[in-house]
Amino acid sequence: MKLIVGLGNPGKEYEKTRHNVGFLLIDYIYIKHLSNVKTSSKLKALILETTIGSEKVIFVKPLTYMNLSGEAVRAVIDWYKIDLADVVIAYDDLDLPLGKIRWREKGSAGGHNGIKSIIQHLGTDQFQRVKIGIDRSKTLSVVDYVLQNFPKEDWPVLEETLKRATEGLFQWIAGTDFKKVMSLYN
Repeated sequence: MKLIVGLGNPGKEYEKTRHNVGFLLIDYIYIKHLSNVKTSSKLKALILETTIGSEKVIFVKPLTYMNLSGEAVRAVIDWYKIDLADVVIAYDDLDLPLGKIRWREKGSAGGHNGIKSIIQHLGTDQFQRVKIGIDRSKTLSVVDYVLQNFPKEDWPVLEETLKRATEGLFQWIAGTDFKKVMSLYN
């Protein structure tokens, strides 16, 4: 069983913001690739359960707001009894340019409050992640920038980025080692 968590904030006002790129990835996968999906809202999260190939896969969008993402991630991992080696967290990264993806096996929160919450609730930073570049504003504060919608001209680049991230995730789901996925998609 594999678990893919996309980080973001629930609510219409956050749907197309930079900080919701993890949610946007889950939505992209759902719209473009999934059928026969069982959906539920439990464990402080929106949960999509499906099978890809022979692998059961759970896609999660925490409903706790970004800063409390760890509550939902911990609850889902415990409920489904998922090993951390079978978990990938997808989220925005200010230090990567738009269009860049960085796959990592572990690491610090790097100032990201959602990841900080997950590290706190899991008691470790030893979990796989997909960091999706959103760039950094030279004029806006971090909060104002990440909670701003992607401008229209960024959407083609963003969609291509989500497509590449999806391809990597599907390779990992199919059994490709995470290190190999890192070398192919970083």
